[in-house]
Amino acid sequence: MYDYAVIGGGIVGLAAAIAVSKRYPAARIVVLEKEQTWASHQTGNNSGVIHSGIYYKPGSYKAQFCREGNRSMVEFCQQHNIAHEVCGKVIVATEHHELLMLENLYQRGLANGLQVKQLHAEQVKEIEPHVQCLAGLRVPSTGIVDYKQVCQKYVEIFQAQSGELRLNTQVKKISTRSDTTILETNNGIFETRFVINCAGLHSDRIAQLTNINPEAKIVPFRGEYYELKPEKRYLVKSLIYPVPNPAFPFLGVHFTRMIDGTVHAGPNAVLSFKREGYHKTDFNLRDFAEVMTYFGFWKLAAKHAAEGLQEIVRSYSKTAFVRSLQRLIPEVTEDDVIPTHAGVRAQALRSDGQLVDDFLLVSSQNALHVCNAPSPAATSSLEIGKEIASQVPERSRLQVALTV
Repeated sequence: MYDYAVIGGGIVGLAAAIAVSKRYPAARIVVLEKEQTWASHQTGNNSGVIHSGIYYKPGSYKAQFCREGNRSMVEFCQQHNIAHEVCGKVIVATEHHELLMLENLYQRGLANGLQVKQLHAEQVKEIEPHVQCLAGLRVPSTGIVDYKQVCQKYVEIFQAQSGELRLNTQVKKISTRSDTTILETNNGIFETRFVINCAGLHSDRIAQLTNINPEAKIVPFRGEYYELKPEKRYLVKSLIYPVPNPAFPFLGVHFTRMIDGTVHAGPNAVLSFKREGYHKTDFNLRDFAEVMTYFGFWKLAAKHAAEGLQEIVRSYSKTAFVRSLQRLIPEVTEDDVIPTHAGVRAQALRSDGQLVDDFLLVSSQNALHVCNAPSPAATSSLEIGKEIASQVPERSRLQVALTV
């Protein structure tokens, strides 16, 4: 019998396990992960950015947790000697109509309590000499890290707290008996007093197994990247972003210097025909059918048809992809970039076609479901973990409920 069972061994699930174990040291906690390794999906395939929190609505979970998570993640890396760098980033306007959006973004950064500096074109060039723009913002708190290394340290900490970890363990069925929840997996049956659902790309399905309707469905978007050839890495000093289109839910293709010194360019954002579909040819009939029969998806597609078409074109045309990169750095050519890994974003979508734009936590009597935790969840993971720990029932209350 476990007090708490965490489903999902990505960065949010592991952070939640640490936080709950710290809050209730006597509790028996297990983390169940269906893959052979930790952080196999969203966490292990992201761009490795320690985000600042500039983009998010003031007062939202994302704004609060990202700002605080930026500090706590850097402190965590310093404490545990994890390679990282607070290199800062620039966000640049390359067309006149973007200048107002850049000003609005500056004001949002100030509202979120960030140190943000406005730059004219010459000042941007002092930071990123190869960028061509009209104006920009400097966000000094942005950093880079390898989140797989962070997760490995989370695993070590949780084990030191006497937590139990189970890989190759996929939850197939969930049932309730009295106040005990039975988790049937491919690797045995686990009984727990409380479930913490951090299943990422499958979080909505896990919620449904507990008869909870999160009122949103996970729609997978694949983000594809190119990488600058080694001899062209000098073109990028740190991180270079365009001004995001506020009407479109993604940030646009950008340049990211990784902690290993490589420079990635991307991502685009295209619908994936498989929830864990990292290649164009990946296909799963159930995943595909769920999206195609979901009215909310078609409302979203109609609203963003033009932008969506451009993303598809970039997915199949290297020329079009590079053309987007040239808006930021005109010197980049098709010969300078080669394809690299892709990631899949688990984005919750409501039936009215609105994307869930904040972290979404849904609670029930014996479970807490993290039903939307895309970027900046990795940056915010320690803070999300603390919030989860504050929302789950105390261990003593769980035991009393079980004996009543």
